[in-house]
Amino acid sequence: MSLLNVGARALLANQVALQTTGHNIANVNTAGYSRQSVGLKTVAGQNMGNGYIGNGMDVATIVRNYNDLLSRQSATASAISAGDSARSQSLSQMQEIFSGGTSGLGAAISDTMNSFADIVSAPTDLTARNVVLTRMSELAGRFRAASAQIDELDYSTRQQMGNDVNVVNSLAGQIATLNEQISKSINSGHTPNDLLDQRDQLVRDLNKYVQTSQIQADDGTLTLFVGGSQPLVMGTEAGKLELKEATQYPGSGKMTLYFKQTGGQNVEFTPSMLGGGEISGLLQFQNSDLPEGRNLLGRMAASLSMALNAQHQSGLTLDGTRGSALFTSPTSVNGSTTIPSITATAQFVDQSSASNPKPAYDYTAYAASDYKVVFGDSGALTLVRLSDNKTTAFADVTALRNTTVDGLRFDISAAGAKNESVLFQPFAAAAGNLKALVSAPRDLAVANPITAGMSQSNKGNLQLGALKMQSPNATLPPTPAGVQLSFQVDASGNVTYTVAGAASGNGSGNAYVSGQPITIDGWSITLTGTPHDGDSLLVGNALDPQYGDNYKRNAGNGTAFMDLRDKTLFDGGTSLSDGFSNIIAQIGARTQSASYAAKLSGTIATNLEADRTAVSGVNLDEEAAKLLQYQQAYQASAKMLQIAQSIFDSVLQTVAR
Repeated sequence: MSLLNVGARALLANQVALQTTGHNIANVNTAGYSRQSVGLKTVAGQNMGNGYIGNGMDVATIVRNYNDLLSRQSATASAISAGDSARSQSLSQMQEIFSGGTSGLGAAISDTMNSFADIVSAPTDLTARNVVLTRMSELAGRFRAASAQIDELDYSTRQQMGNDVNVVNSLAGQIATLNEQISKSINSGHTPNDLLDQRDQLVRDLNKYVQTSQIQADDGTLTLFVGGSQPLVMGTEAGKLELKEATQYPGSGKMTLYFKQTGGQNVEFTPSMLGGGEISGLLQFQNSDLPEGRNLLGRMAASLSMALNAQHQSGLTLDGTRGSALFTSPTSVNGSTTIPSITATAQFVDQSSASNPKPAYDYTAYAASDYKVVFGDSGALTLVRLSDNKTTAFADVTALRNTTVDGLRFDISAAGAKNESVLFQPFAAAAGNLKALVSAPRDLAVANPITAGMSQSNKGNLQLGALKMQSPNATLPPTPAGVQLSFQVDASGNVTYTVAGAASGNGSGNAYVSGQPITIDGWSITLTGTPHDGDSLLVGNALDPQYGDNYKRNAGNGTAFMDLRDKTLFDGGTSLSDGFSNIIAQIGARTQSASYAAKLSGTIATNLEADRTAVSGVNLDEEAAKLLQYQQAYQASAKMLQIAQSIFDSVLQTVAR
């Protein structure tokens, strides 16, 4: 009987081993499956007086090949990789909006500025003027199209984050359900390997969207925390995440992830609190990268429109009137805050005055950034430029209101409580609202409102190089006398000039340098050559009747438009021609950095997942070898039973006789 029992146990044990091996082979492509092995134990021998006689073996348990440390490391690395990858992909999409080439925004800017060349050649040609107006309309359209693309990218990012949150909540619910099933199985004395695999795979899937930390309880349930300490899954209960606009800045478009506490207040997460996960990467893109692209585009639209408007308002139309604004441009924007009963605006500082009523903005000082005002004790506050976190402290809202920062003035009606804040986005809508305002070719102001002529009695080789209006607020020469420049040459050959008739006052003894602009009353004249003593020239008002309609054939302001290509418009030192290239470089550098981070974290995640699967994964060659091994053992066990039965039959036959 003992031999029969040994054979029976062996047969059953090897049958379990064969079934387990087949289970491994069947799940070789199942995501998250951990290879299982049969744990065998020897049955205690029986003391027969002359020694212990073995009783074979039994199956002790089914072992799950699993490394908890590697699994946690792999899940964390996967979360970081997913966040970096999501941000990198979104930045790549935004980079396409700022692409170069003939269809890009940079080409539209160049085409617009270059189109003034035809007007300079033929100031009264209406066809050439229509070409300029068409180019300006196309330029405004491309700015609006780029802004719309950014808005669409913003919308799709929000939609993707919303879908991710729904997936997270669904996965959390499934993990809570598995917690209950696993706990019941463990309490019955058995380890549910397949259920544990399912739960671990769900945890890995969950970490692709939001990074979690894990604690396993004695009853086998797994607690998952997000944001450091908020229990997304605790036992059989699952929490909820919610994506909505930040309540601190209503109307700003900034999104925030919240954890919904049961019976308590919602907890707000920042991207840094979330760590990794696709949602974290998308939040960082939506709240940091996307505003930078929008602000760079908006700052360019604002500065460009203000510069072109100022130049156009400096010239004369074919009807002899001063030019109007070419484009819409921002004047003020409202701030976003939850502080009750206050108003907040960011104003683009207009430097005009009663004597100089034309708008004049310091667009070269603008920074492509959002701003935040944070209140401290006793009404004191700090202004933060969010692009580089530069801070400026103010004693109160009055001091803030009376100070110009980056060409802007921030006006808040009253102080808030400590740690309350106001968000300003001065350039967010500038590109989307850009429109061309001049549609009639005669209304294009390319004529210079001032004119200059050399005295016929001049004996030197003095020549007029350029005559420009520096500002729409420049004071025109008086009529009919004008402003006269006369030159003196001393015995040593030194040349000086005297100014007479200028509103800013007359002056003498000014050193003359050939090719160097002479600025008077907000306009400038550039002369070349060497004058003789007594040479002079007269600068007059182009609308003075003594000059007739000569101004119509004067395209000096058109030349000034072309000169804007090399004029500083951005960041205190960047010209218009280089402005869009700098934007491409900034977006490209950020995209390249994000791409490098995504590749690095992706490599780490891949390597850790390979380490995990090396422990838990199924090797078909190994399982095939085991299959043969257990098959032979099963057949040997069956042979053992056959021999035991033959012996037992012989014993019965002998006893029967």
